[in-house]
Amino acid sequence: MRRLSLWPRRRAARLVVSAAVLCVGLALAALLVRKLVAPSAPAGPAVPAAAVAPPAGPPPPPPLRVETIVIRKGENLARVLKRQDFSDKEIHRLKESVKPVYDLARITAGHELRLSVSEDGAWKELEYDIDDARYLAVRNEADGIRAEVKAYPFEFRPSLVTGVIETSPVAAMAKIHEENVLAYDLAERCFGWDIDFYTDLRKGDRFRILVEKKFLDGKFAGYRNILAAEFVNEGKTFQAFRFTYPDTGVADYFDEGGLSKRKEFLKSPFKYGAHITSGFSASRFHPIYKVYRPHLGVDYGAPEGWPVQATADGKVTYAGWNDGSGQQVRLQHKNGYETLYSHLSRYGPGIRAGAQVRGGEVVGYVGQTGDATGPHLDYRIHYHGVPVNPLGQKFKPADPVRKEYREAYGKEVERLRGMLDGPGTLPPVWPRLSS
Repeated sequence: MRRLSLWPRRRAARLVVSAAVLCVGLALAALLVRKLVAPSAPAGPAVPAAAVAPPAGPPPPPPLRVETIVIRKGENLARVLKRQDFSDKEIHRLKESVKPVYDLARITAGHELRLSVSEDGAWKELEYDIDDARYLAVRNEADGIRAEVKAYPFEFRPSLVTGVIETSPVAAMAKIHEENVLAYDLAERCFGWDIDFYTDLRKGDRFRILVEKKFLDGKFAGYRNILAAEFVNEGKTFQAFRFTYPDTGVADYFDEGGLSKRKEFLKSPFKYGAHITSGFSASRFHPIYKVYRPHLGVDYGAPEGWPVQATADGKVTYAGWNDGSGQQVRLQHKNGYETLYSHLSRYGPGIRAGAQVRGGEVVGYVGQTGDATGPHLDYRIHYHGVPVNPLGQKFKPADPVRKEYREAYGKEVERLRGMLDGPGTLPPVWPRLSS
């Protein structure tokens, strides 16, 4: 009985041991399979895939410090850059590298130069405003200096400007929030041969101007061309239309019938700021000598130093002292005309005997040299050696529209008149670029 009772227990024990051995074997086999299949990884806690950051790239370069410099009168590039700690060697390298693109010896007073410098003091970029439309861009790169002339990305919009004269064109422009230069362009380009803007204007005169306005980054940045204009002076209407010849690209202003707005002479030796103090007379009381004698010119009163313009293209025949006339400039013009500009304080740039000048170019500046009781200009015209009244002389116009382009001009006049008669395309006040 005892042997029979022990048998089931022994059998059960053997079964338990066998099961344990089987489990251990299976565990070892599973571990071996995992070792063979799974990639090796360093020991440590598991990290979710989303939490693993990609490798970091190089840090962004620090921002450049920009120095804005306005060129002073009499300064050259070396003087400007030495204030920015440039060495003579660096300045020479810069000038020679840029010279094939632009000569930095030609920098002009009043223009802006922008210099970008890194944290370590090394210059990286240089920009110089050449004129209203272009700028010089220079980069100091590892393989050398690179330079190019770029155009400002201006947007041009035609706009209608209208106004009424109360005191002067400049005041009229200010009232409608326009720039003074538009008044000067209206006189100089369109009507300066027909109207003397200092003696002929009357209160209530009115004007309309179709002009291209320049915008940079959405901000008003000046004017380009007057496309068409109308000026009503004492009830008389003057019109001017711009036309560009397709074959030469030359532009000029003409009236509705195609006659040139330009004549042999401008009506005034001033763009602005002068008034007549004494006219052409066979007998005038002289304020210094206290006697009556001829005054064969026109005196314009103006502040000392104000610019005097040539009234026509010509050649300088004399620039010097002429007794009671003080410092004087004489110009010889075609068709037997000569103009004289007296009592000047100094001469315009490049004005000397033999120099060629264009109408509107500065020949001198108002003064009171010679026999003068105050600053003014004595302006005279001689025709074949005989003095004539500058205010009464009739001058011939320049050439009209060429015959082969009269039909094209007629279509352009029709187009421009439609815009001139239409409403303005822009609001009266716009954001300005900082000066």
